[in-house]
Amino acid sequence: MRFQSLSDARRGPIWRRPEAFLLLTAIAMPLSFSVWSALLNNFVIELASFDGSDIGWLHTVREIPGLLAVGVIAIIMVMREQVLAVIMLILLGVATAITAYFPSMGGILTITMLSSIGFHYYETANQSLQLQWLEKERAPKVLGWLIAAGSAATFVAYLLIVLTWKAFDLEYSTVYLVAGGLTVAIAVYCYFAIPQIEAPVPQLKQMVIRRRYWLFYALEFMAGARRQIFIVFAGFMMVEKFGFEVHEVTALYLINLVVNIFVAPVLGRAVAHFGERNTLSFEYLGLTLVFLAYGGVYYFSWGVAVAAALYVIDHIFFGLALAKKTYFQKIAGAEDIAPTAAVSFTINHIPAVFLPAVLGYLWLASPEAVFLLAACMALVSLILSLLIPRHPGPGNETILGGRSFQAA
Repeated sequence: MRFQSLSDARRGPIWRRPEAFLLLTAIAMPLSFSVWSALLNNFVIELASFDGSDIGWLHTVREIPGLLAVGVIAIIMVMREQVLAVIMLILLGVATAITAYFPSMGGILTITMLSSIGFHYYETANQSLQLQWLEKERAPKVLGWLIAAGSAATFVAYLLIVLTWKAFDLEYSTVYLVAGGLTVAIAVYCYFAIPQIEAPVPQLKQMVIRRRYWLFYALEFMAGARRQIFIVFAGFMMVEKFGFEVHEVTALYLINLVVNIFVAPVLGRAVAHFGERNTLSFEYLGLTLVFLAYGGVYYFSWGVAVAAALYVIDHIFFGLALAKKTYFQKIAGAEDIAPTAAVSFTINHIPAVFLPAVLGYLWLASPEAVFLLAACMALVSLILSLLIPRHPGPGNETILGGRSFQAA
């Protein structure tokens, strides 16, 4: 196994640099996760007869590994983060590949748990590696390009689904197998082709919870709560209320991806130019209005065109969430990045574990109430974002006098 310092790796051949690893894994992860998500609602409704409550429980199970992401701290005591990211990508790919072979409630929940472990532990390690390997000045722009690359790869996968699903009468098993297999292949390549990169600052291998990071923790908690309503119920609405078929749901995702390919780099530059406070405030204000409009789709019986437009706009606003990463990168001690990435993922998933199941029952009674609750969550996030200082840094974490917590 080859080891290189971060400075040497940055000067090496482009296909062996840290950015190459981040780019390839940014492509590999959504090939499995996004394809699984695109087919999920149709798959569980057609083959397992899921209702709103069932889909809520599925997503609750899916988020349990996210709640346990703090376990990454124990794993990196015996395994490098870069290796952990690769192994978790392989687990995600394998679980996605075999999803269609278990079309029952118990089978779907089991496979979902395995794929979720792969996804969440990969994301935890990957977020840590991004913030350790990227310079603070370049991070927003590079993160924007990484989002765009993942969107471009997923766009190709979705386009193939739209063009071939009905034309070749594809089965769920075929699509899941190909998507998962590609993720595994890319992960294996990353392990053997790219050297192990040594970050300049050793990471603390213990749980780190610091008072001066409290605003970052609060933003993560609210993001986890708010995100679940979009992931679980926005797509489910398109299938349940408007009868979207697989190729139609995928076409909607394709629109999102095309927009993301071009918009994500712009969002990265916007964060670099306007700062985390302004961009996050803009995101949360926009999401508040979007979720209120989602409720109007049900309450006022607005049509499918409005619902589809809101879905795309919703997705654009979520792209600005990269500002949370760069905010933390600016306020964090260099040795805190890996353990805090694990802790923040756990905090993010505290509401994600119980909200889908609880809101699944509320959905049966009043779908518009679910979206109204989401609007309230986005509004709380907006208030929190206004506490971010213009120039965040260690000792200047919030506008409320973060210096008093500098040593905490």
